[in-house]
Amino acid sequence: MLLKRGDLEKRERVWFAPYATFADAARREFSDERDEFRTEFQRDHARIIHSKAFRRLKGKTQVFVASHGDHFRNRLTHSLEVSQISRSLARNLAVNEDLAGAIALAHDLGHTPFGHAGEERLNSLLKKFGKSFEHNRQSRRILQILEKKYPDSDGLNLTFDLLDGLAKHATIYDAPEKTDSQPSLEAQIVNLADEIAYTNHDLEDGLRARIFSREDLKNLNLWQKALAKVDAKLPTEAFNHRAVSAIIDLLNRDLLENSAQNLKKHAIDSLPKVRNFAEPLVGFSPKTQADLIELRQFLRQNFYLAPAVAKLSNRGADIIEKLFTAILAQQNLLPPEFARRLKIDPPEIVVADFVAGMTDNFAEDFLAKIE
Repeated sequence: MLLKRGDLEKRERVWFAPYATFADAARREFSDERDEFRTEFQRDHARIIHSKAFRRLKGKTQVFVASHGDHFRNRLTHSLEVSQISRSLARNLAVNEDLAGAIALAHDLGHTPFGHAGEERLNSLLKKFGKSFEHNRQSRRILQILEKKYPDSDGLNLTFDLLDGLAKHATIYDAPEKTDSQPSLEAQIVNLADEIAYTNHDLEDGLRARIFSREDLKNLNLWQKALAKVDAKLPTEAFNHRAVSAIIDLLNRDLLENSAQNLKKHAIDSLPKVRNFAEPLVGFSPKTQADLIELRQFLRQNFYLAPAVAKLSNRGADIIEKLFTAILAQQNLLPPEFARRLKIDPPEIVVADFVAGMTDNFAEDFLAKIE
């Protein structure tokens, strides 16, 4: 049996809930002949994976600098984890997992090297020119302008549904566009999957690095609930992994059950009703949300602001500033593809594009060559 695009689109109409985002209705900014075998969101997924910006994520910091150790998360592994959680949640809520997975893969493409510290420093540098930097907006800039794979248009020509999901991506680290409509359920799922992923992998990485201990976690509600599901006799690494996995499962279950209740309670039966609703429909129950906030606050105080982590973050931010300042003063340092953009964009934006796209190691090496 051979399934073609039309068959897959018909299957979506049968299997998905009426409030899902359907691939047969997807549109792009520029005309693009549809594929014989793949849906539009499957094509988006492939275009993102094959982009240069996606490949560079493997060398970008999540919390620890990318060279700190092979087993700590980087921006690529984080994106893959968000995509996996997003696809699973979308499948259980009967919405489009291809779209959710693609938004998740693209949501951090615009991140600078050296994590949020690098982003904050680049933003502060651009403020001197009356501009700003935000990785969510930069992700869209990469996908719509800077990645150039087609001769007649800039960007990857992705679907409006995917770009809208990125524009409205909202966590405590994001600044989504303010609009009158809510994101699709697929995009709402990615927002929460991002939070589930980074909270839990940062918890596991913090334990692995011994920045904090299991004893430090003993009063946290989510940790206590996880312990009830894990064999205390397991070796340390296996125990930590199983405990974090248990927390992810608890959060996923709560999110699915609460979101399904929201959809039923408010009689949501179409995508327009999702977009016109007063608030997001995908979310945790109040108790679980409070428990998650408690865990996030612990990580902020005991991990992100820990001296060992802060030292690395500050060093990375300083590298960003030195690069931006030096390249802006010597624009001949820009590679040809960025130098050409000086005819289109102000030099500070072009330099920001170049620096933001660097991996941690490339940034360090480039600075060493020009100092």
